[in-house]
Amino acid sequence: MKLFNLPDLGEGLPDAEIVEWHVKEGDTVQEDQPMVSMETAKAVVDVPCPYSGVITKLYGQPGDVIDTGAVLVEFDGVQTKDTTQNAAPANDSPTQLQNDIEDLIDELDSTLPTSKMPEQNYPPSKAELANDNDSGTVVGEMESSNKVVSDISSIGNIKIAPAVKALAKKLKVNLNDVVATGAGGVIRPSDIKLTHQTQSQSSQTSVATQQAHIPEPKQQQIVQPSVVVHKPKISETVATQTISDEWQQVKGTRRAMARIMADAHAKIVPTTLMDDADIHKWQPGEDITARLIRSLVKGVEAQPALNAWFDGDKLTKRNISHVDVGIAVDTPDGLFVPTMRNCDQRDAVQVRKGMNKIKEQIKTRSIPPEDMKDFTIMLSNFGVFAGRYATPVITPPCVAIMAAGKLLNEVVPVLGGFEVHRMIPLSLTFDHRAVTGGEAARFLAAVIKDLNKSR
Repeated sequence: MKLFNLPDLGEGLPDAEIVEWHVKEGDTVQEDQPMVSMETAKAVVDVPCPYSGVITKLYGQPGDVIDTGAVLVEFDGVQTKDTTQNAAPANDSPTQLQNDIEDLIDELDSTLPTSKMPEQNYPPSKAELANDNDSGTVVGEMESSNKVVSDISSIGNIKIAPAVKALAKKLKVNLNDVVATGAGGVIRPSDIKLTHQTQSQSSQTSVATQQAHIPEPKQQQIVQPSVVVHKPKISETVATQTISDEWQQVKGTRRAMARIMADAHAKIVPTTLMDDADIHKWQPGEDITARLIRSLVKGVEAQPALNAWFDGDKLTKRNISHVDVGIAVDTPDGLFVPTMRNCDQRDAVQVRKGMNKIKEQIKTRSIPPEDMKDFTIMLSNFGVFAGRYATPVITPPCVAIMAAGKLLNEVVPVLGGFEVHRMIPLSLTFDHRAVTGGEAARFLAAVIKDLNKSR
């Protein structure tokens, strides 16, 4: 008998909900065949069978929430692959891998960047990791060369040398899509090349849909679950929802939201300032979101203290030199806060393009986990629904969030007379442990000054 525990399907997620079993008790299964679909706060993940054998017990039914690390499946008659070989044989030696990689670099020189990624004091975003300046990464560090290391690291059942992993990152090849041909299941440079060529050919035949299309995961020799895109279940049944008087377990995105809000309430010392910006000078069709984000950047330029992280346990603060905005997005499933990176370098067109991408990713539940963290300041535009002012909640370690209320017309005095001007109400909540009232007020003043401009 062998027990299989639910792995971490995200970055430290404490649990996941069973969506659908693809096997049943008594089934004889093969390693890597689809076993169960699990829903986390961010996506639906397909977990493959970790072993070949007979399933003797399933721990949970569809709709049940399983804790990470808890028993999920019980197997009998387990057969596992031969793992006695801990390293590749002579033909996969460090020297041979080094030669193979150098040959591929020469062959694909036009594809492989050579410059080193610039250093920064902030965790790189997914977009930055995919940038042409990426010299290949191993978790936690940046590598600046293609030197082969003899140690073979494992990701699930994927065995790969760090330099080969760096090569895959240079070519933007997902390791879940690679079929390993090296002895003992080791991924070789030629495997990376073949997958890269296949993906390139596929992308050339579907250029029009390259960015919008999300490929279905292939069945590979892996145990690590692969993320697949499913539409949110609630959106599939929203038309037939009924109200129940019974207690129901909070699941999925709302479960994650509940934890985040409780954590924020326990850690933040919030104070809120409120004021209005006069936007009667705006041109017709002005993009409100783009103007709000631009005004945030202007506020940060005036008072950098609000674009920061704060550690209340260590009483340390980190001011951040670029502006990554966490944008609160309401959905039937709950609240999402995706990150728009480097807003201080975006114009209105780029902001709109980024917002459209975020909306599509949330709609399809395909937004990467990396794009839902590490924002440096937050923005909420609840006014698209209703409400004038609010006390928005800050997510640690951030220290500030600005919220925009519903646009309204107000009578204002002008040159001894009165005019009706269009106004946008603003609410700025800040963590008073890290930000003074004066800093917050000067930040809000800079925001209003920018919003008052015609363009």
